[in-house]
Amino acid sequence: MHTHPEHPLLQSLVNTLRDITISPLTFRHTIHEITKILLYEAMRTFPMKPYTVMSWRGEQNVQRIDESEIMVVSVLRAALPMHDAVIDTLTYSVSGFLGIKRDEITHKSHLYYDRVGDCSGKTVILVDPMIATGGSLCDAIEILEKKGADKIISLNIIASPEGLGIIEERYPNIEIFIAQIDERLDENKFIIPGLGDAGDRAFNTL
Repeated sequence: MHTHPEHPLLQSLVNTLRDITISPLTFRHTIHEITKILLYEAMRTFPMKPYTVMSWRGEQNVQRIDESEIMVVSVLRAALPMHDAVIDTLTYSVSGFLGIKRDEITHKSHLYYDRVGDCSGKTVILVDPMIATGGSLCDAIEILEKKGADKIISLNIIASPEGLGIIEERYPNIEIFIAQIDERLDENKFIIPGLGDAGDRAFNTL
């Protein structure tokens, strides 16, 4: 199940990313802002728990999100600006990281790094800017489910219809919040029009 918020500000920010003349700093900052909007949409129905705070008038009973039940997992390295945006807001959440790389010849993904702990009792917010073939995200979801995640929410900036369809067919219970669904994949499995390589553009690697 995916949610695609059609908001002018969100659309404008995504189109800023398409501009290849912007600096890596602007690229990372724009990803950060898009992620904040997606996180806001994703947390609309998140449960709250009673909590006691010491206010200026003494103890006060309030309700808030229990961030200790949230794990933020990013797919290295392109998702790091998204990861920062989420943990800047959910400051008491725990983090995990997955290194998943796509073979440019076979277009198959493979795991080369796993720094994700036990997910039992956790809602996992999975961040990855691009859904092309859907292979990397499917691999990440499979790992998180095996680690016991109670619920998985995926935040993504751009997806191809093909990749999004594969994920929804294989994992219909995953909640996906996507900023933009692009036209298609080309013969090399790149998203059209896409952004280029998000990791390279974010960190100015060659």
